[in-house]
Amino acid sequence: MPETAVDIARRRLALIERLNPALGALVAVQPDLVLEDAARVDALPDLERRPLARVPVAIKDNVDVAGYPTRHGSAATSTEPARQDDELVRRLREAGAFVVGKSKLPELAIWPFTEPQAFGPARNPWDRSRTPGGSTGGGAAAVASGMARLALGSDGGGSIRIPAACCGIFGIKPAPGLVPLPGGVESHWLGLSAHGPLAPSVTEAAAMLDVLAGRDPEPLERPEGSLRVAVSLKHPLPGGRVSDEVRRAVRDTVLILGAEGHRVTVADPPYPPDIGPRFIRRWLAGIAEDARGLDPSRLETRTRAMARAGAAIARRGWATAVERDSFQTAMAGFFGRWDLLLMPTLTSTAVPIGKWRGGWIRTSLSVANWILTPAWNLAGVAAASLPAGLGEDGLPLGVQLVAAPGRERLLLEVAARIEARRPFPTLAAE
Repeated sequence: MPETAVDIARRRLALIERLNPALGALVAVQPDLVLEDAARVDALPDLERRPLARVPVAIKDNVDVAGYPTRHGSAATSTEPARQDDELVRRLREAGAFVVGKSKLPELAIWPFTEPQAFGPARNPWDRSRTPGGSTGGGAAAVASGMARLALGSDGGGSIRIPAACCGIFGIKPAPGLVPLPGGVESHWLGLSAHGPLAPSVTEAAAMLDVLAGRDPEPLERPEGSLRVAVSLKHPLPGGRVSDEVRRAVRDTVLILGAEGHRVTVADPPYPPDIGPRFIRRWLAGIAEDARGLDPSRLETRTRAMARAGAAIARRGWATAVERDSFQTAMAGFFGRWDLLLMPTLTSTAVPIGKWRGGWIRTSLSVANWILTPAWNLAGVAAASLPAGLGEDGLPLGVQLVAAPGRERLLLEVAARIEARRPFPTLAAE
């Protein structure tokens, strides 16, 4: 007889009680609600036929969960609990999952590290002195440490893929439109944002993505034929450089793809020389939109400055929806020649907590050289990060697979084959 959801919930709550005080991955956990939700799962009819039966899920704290406040990592937001679940949470519960808590994020999901002043930092389970990434850093840390099996994340510039790479798990950002945005809005951050799963395996992420998209999960198949795969080590920004160990991780992945029968060729994407400003204008305008209506005096200093800058950009009409950016057209041509793109996720393993405590301009310029993710939000394509072994410091390395909109399944099928040949690293139990 399978273990009940209540049994699983009790074990996860015990683990959360032991690990979360040090990791800070979950910003809110209500044991009574967790056990109540698990009991609801056990009472569901045809439970065994539900794709996420008895799976504990962490929800990023920018998505409504009934009974929990939605804080967005900020002291400026309301402490009133949400009255009902967001549609994405409803879909997860209907699929048989139960919620173990809300995961931590940086204020307004701004940064690729998770150190909100109001709630303290989330820490990487592999090394608590390092960041778990961001902005879904708490969700990735919860999955990597075993406090949750899956996590719901958002990605406006790498916020699923960066923490997946830092914590040695899998995360996928679908192209816009596959998964509805929270609150029923049509667009967020002028089209940069998408929501998706973080998971310890590709198969579990694929099932969760299907549930979020409102469709019945299907088993991943082995891709048919020989795919055309472009590989690039070029940083999207001038001057950005990928470390030698990340380069080796990409090259090792090339060998796996070759062993799978795919044709891999060096080919750099058509990055525009001003790709940084194109992204930043929309990012700042989106931050200003999220900050609207919040008490500026309760926002972090650099968030307040970024919101002011974004509001000025929006007033001047310098930020338009990403669908109007010519980079999307250029990438459509690129994916007319290639089925997939393989490249790094980050230039190195996870950085120390507290590395970026300065002003927003200096911080933005520095983090931009660490991440290779925002281009794919600007391009409106699908992108995933998968583990690629461990670096010399014993921390996970990540590589990125990128595909045209609508080819998320192909991306997942290829990632699953890579995982089969190079199993993802597992954090040793404490």
